[in-house]
Amino acid sequence: MEQKIQPLKNGLRGMVTIPGDKSISHRAVMFGSIAKGTTEITGFLKGEDCLSTVRCMKQLGVSIVEDGDKIIIESSGLKGLKEPDAVLDVGNSGTTIRLLAGILATSPFSSILVGDDSIAKRPMGRVTGPLKMLNATVDGREHGQYTPLFIRGGDLRGVHYVSPIASAQVKSSILLAGLGARGTTTVTEPYRSRDHTERMLQSFGVEVNVDDRSVSIEGGQTLTGTMVKVPGDISSAAFLLVAGAITEDSEVVLKDVGINPTRTGILDVLKEMGGDLTISDETLFGEEPVATLHIKTSKLVGTTIGGELIPRLIDEIPAIAILATQAHGTTIIKDAEELKVKETNRIDTMVSQLKELGANIEATPDGMRIIGPTPLHGGTVDSFGDHRIGMSMALCGLISADSITVKNTDAIAVSYPNFFEHLNLLSEK
Repeated sequence: MEQKIQPLKNGLRGMVTIPGDKSISHRAVMFGSIAKGTTEITGFLKGEDCLSTVRCMKQLGVSIVEDGDKIIIESSGLKGLKEPDAVLDVGNSGTTIRLLAGILATSPFSSILVGDDSIAKRPMGRVTGPLKMLNATVDGREHGQYTPLFIRGGDLRGVHYVSPIASAQVKSSILLAGLGARGTTTVTEPYRSRDHTERMLQSFGVEVNVDDRSVSIEGGQTLTGTMVKVPGDISSAAFLLVAGAITEDSEVVLKDVGINPTRTGILDVLKEMGGDLTISDETLFGEEPVATLHIKTSKLVGTTIGGELIPRLIDEIPAIAILATQAHGTTIIKDAEELKVKETNRIDTMVSQLKELGANIEATPDGMRIIGPTPLHGGTVDSFGDHRIGMSMALCGLISADSITVKNTDAIAVSYPNFFEHLNLLSEK
């Protein structure tokens, strides 16, 4: 599927509610599936990735039903999972395969995890290696480096794993395996990654110890079903924040967006670049802080983004690259090698597609260098099946001299199914 985006005649104005957070939606379903009792989820993101998690948990014998705008899960707990009678297909979801690998490592049966062509290229050794250290039986292509993955759980024992990367998926996979391990399991990261797992486990009654960059969990704890209210996804909100900042005569209001401090790097960057951003109505959805975000047309300046800020905005870098094309001066994004192993190599893909539209951008070994402001012209670009690339290219169409056609926009449904609906709503005000 392709979408043609016409330059805006007027600005973006109005208020929308961002779809549920993808990371939290995944975890709510998984944790509810291994908790004893009933879990009720509201605000669940019905995107393709999260639906892959639902399908996999159903294959493991968990009762999951949709009741209006709620997801109801009934489970007898972690030990109630059943051996699947077919392979577990995670589709395009890296979160599903890596976190589910940790859960399956605790289960005394065999399972096989597969995904689409993109998942087949993504590094799995970062979770299979630590799971082997906990005594799980894990194998796969190139000794577990790539899918398909074969997992057989068993008698796990806690470890202290020092991760070479800051990754919430790696950390979460190991902690979930640690729930079924003897003793203490600890993960230490070079920088703090997003902490939705730690927060949500506590909502389900699990004691989690956090000490700076280390997180520890005692094995043998039981999760108890609970109510989960999923906030709006700040990674999805980022695209409308950028749209409001770069388009003339715009004022956009986004309700109930998650502002977990391990995820708010995009807000810090917007402010650093001169974004006219305000935050109001701060509250909590369970353990997660949320707020209303207001963005207006902004006079932007370039900046440097790197170091410990990167884990707090890694998924928002494609949107930030669009912001940088309209900022005065040079923006440098560094220490972002992780972009190379996302749904696409997001460094090369963003650079090649923005160059097609006339942007002054160059790839670097660990990021990109962007000089602005640069007028963008029309043309045809491609998401290459990457939802965040697709949304980024669509933003270019709002400010380009002529229309822009974005190919393979169906990928956007992975995280923001009503993205174009929201853009149209804001442009009609």
